Amino acid sequence: MDEQAEAVPQPGGRLDRRAELSEFLRTRRARLKPEDVGLPDFGRHRRVPGLRREELAQLAGVSVAYYTRLEQGNGRNVSAEVLDSIARALRLTDAEHAHLTHLAKPKQHKKKPAARAQQVRPALRQLLDLLDGVPAYVVGRRAEILAWNRMAAAVFGDWGELPVAERNWARLVFLRPDYRDLFADWEQKAIDIVCTLRMDAGCYPDDPRLSALVGELSVKSEDFRRLWATHDVKEKSHGVKKLRHPLVGDLSLNFEGFQLLGESEQSMVSYHADPGSPSAEALRLLASWGADAGRLGSTAPGPPLSA
Repeated sequence: MDEQAEAVPQPGGRLDRRAELSEFLRTRRARLKPEDVGLPDFGRHRRVPGLRREELAQLAGVSVAYYTRLEQGNGRNVSAEVLDSIARALRLTDAEHAHLTHLAKPKQHKKKPAARAQQVRPALRQLLDLLDGVPAYVVGRRAEILAWNRMAAAVFGDWGELPVAERNWARLVFLRPDYRDLFADWEQKAIDIVCTLRMDAGCYPDDPRLSALVGELSVKSEDFRRLWATHDVKEKSHGVKKLRHPLVGDLSLNFEGFQLLGESEQSMVSYHADPGSPSAEALRLLASWGADAGRLGSTAPGPPLSA
């Protein structure tokens, strides 16, 4: 059969790189329609969604047998030129192209540091503290929250009160009802997290902590299983996040993500409101409370204050 069932990772297991490659290519192929790439559509006579393997192979300029082996997870000895051709045929984004390359041609040297504890430089922690009035944090591999300032605690909750293992965006978003309430567009936040974990899986398929996290979330969250099965990947470095804060009500915050030079696995994310906006006034109010706002928010009675 042309279709394969999505395997749900089990806690404590390892991510199967070959299965990841196979499912990624299959799902990218399934989303393309023949008319999207100038091919005739045979309508109801088509037995699979999207393009057939032979159609994709023709577009990429490779043999059907070669592409079939690749989609079955056998990326051994595949050239960068062939991957480029397949990426163009599938109309992959830059992030998807990079993910395909990581899956098909994994860098062996990346296996070693995967299990190493992530550390934040002391100077970077000082910088976070100096960003007075600006919620900011450092996030690392596996969506782990590594460091933050008091304004981040005021907006998102005091992560210092959580066990280290729970300071993780994926666990917070999928397993904590209060975070589902916090994000006005929870679905988009969840998608962003899953896309990030997918990219990590491409770079670090042998990371036992990552595979354990994916397995745990797959067991505990139906939403995670649904989004994980899409195999979507993307990078999002800026945008607007709308929150429903339990103390100050609605917040509309611009966010910027900065990949840290020399720390390829870590990014700093900051948030700010448009000057003179109700959200800016709400941030000033939260700043007066500091980290206590995070703790107060989790127990705030009644409806939130107007922002």
